[in-house]
Amino acid sequence: MSKRDDGPSGRPVPSGRLSRLGQFGRLAGGVAGGMLAEGARRMADGQRPRMRDMLLTPGNLLRVADRLSHLRGAAMKLGQMISLDAGDALPAELSEIMARLRADADPMPPAQLERVLTSEWGREWRIRFQRFDSKPIAAASIGQVHRAVTLDGRELAVKIQYPGVRESIDADVDNVAALLRVSGLMPPGLDIAALLAEAKAQLHEETDYRREGAEMEAYRNRLADNDAFVVPTMAPDFTTDNVLAMSFVEGVPIEDMVGAPQHERDRIAALLIDLTLDELFRLRVMQTDPNFANFRYQPSTGRVVLLDFGATRTVSTATARGYRTLLAAGLAGDGEAVKRAALDAGFLGEAAVRRHEAVIGQMIELIVTEASRAGPFDFADRRMVSVIRDQAAAVASDRETWHVPPTDTLFIQRKISGMALLAARLKARVDVRSMVAAHVGAVQPRGASPVPSALGSGLEPGGRAD
Repeated sequence: MSKRDDGPSGRPVPSGRLSRLGQFGRLAGGVAGGMLAEGARRMADGQRPRMRDMLLTPGNLLRVADRLSHLRGAAMKLGQMISLDAGDALPAELSEIMARLRADADPMPPAQLERVLTSEWGREWRIRFQRFDSKPIAAASIGQVHRAVTLDGRELAVKIQYPGVRESIDADVDNVAALLRVSGLMPPGLDIAALLAEAKAQLHEETDYRREGAEMEAYRNRLADNDAFVVPTMAPDFTTDNVLAMSFVEGVPIEDMVGAPQHERDRIAALLIDLTLDELFRLRVMQTDPNFANFRYQPSTGRVVLLDFGATRTVSTATARGYRTLLAAGLAGDGEAVKRAALDAGFLGEAAVRRHEAVIGQMIELIVTEASRAGPFDFADRRMVSVIRDQAAAVASDRETWHVPPTDTLFIQRKISGMALLAARLKARVDVRSMVAAHVGAVQPRGASPVPSALGSGLEPGGRAD
């Protein structure tokens, strides 16, 4: 979650089923109106408008971002996933609009906040604190965070869930999926039932704050011997199903370090990439939400602060094995083995390889070729990503080959791609290859450079750029 500046006093969170459905109805109507206006404009200019061009206008994306921000909850969370995963695949002006979903949401108005805390802690809850700041320091998709000091002097960050979020998850996910289908962005024959079910289950887990607190404590214990990271400590006497209280940890937004010296940016990115590999292959537990607001930094200590453990997932043996095989093939420079591993793990679909074998082969060859270059991988150099993105567009345009990878892979790949995107934002240079080799047990050729693969290049399995 990111720190707030002076902002609005807040908009009430729609908590009832009918009020949230009405918000989706207004969103659909606004988007439809925007599409008609854009279509008429293009026809007047002598163009033949395409559905995608009429839909993905700055005006329509602004409508979507604003409405999802108002709804908060699962609707905004899914919008954040889409906006983050899009990365630099969207035009700059559209990326800026969608980035609104990764920024702070509108906080609850004071009266609604008071009702929530009275319900959770009782009418006399304020007497338990020396100070409770009414203005939140962060407001995100599921809850907002307030700073407080308890009577016994503990400084806490208190995350408070928006009312009605848990009860609205299933309907919100279904409504967002319906919006994608009606818009024509999703092929009608693509079966995403399993993915939607997994998304609902994941979001239900994220709204269970007692579970998140337990996951945070377990993760902190896993990193007890690692001085590079800081994980807050839960305050169980103030934690409920809808309120998570934890120690307040100082830190600046991780993105603020873009102006730091090169060696410091390199170190920050290397720490997070190595932690992701550690989660995948050693800990076998991963915090799968790569939202940049979940990572802060302490310039005075050089430590990375890790926040938000609601999306923590166990990494299955099969998933870890699939990644190990894929990365080992990349380290060996064996393009055919990379393709086989991607197919076996479900990263690629058989139809895509059969219908676009030449293009996919070129993409893999480019990645393997880049792996042979000496020196650290420069995440700031996006030329290779641009080439692969253009090649992938030819495959992605063939909707008959669209393929949904295993849900475990999708969540894990989202974290991996997010870390690559963060490294690119920091313009970091990291010896990824040696890190991967250490984790998969492979021997890297002398003088070889980092393997871009799905991690370094920002390319997701299935040929989608970050």
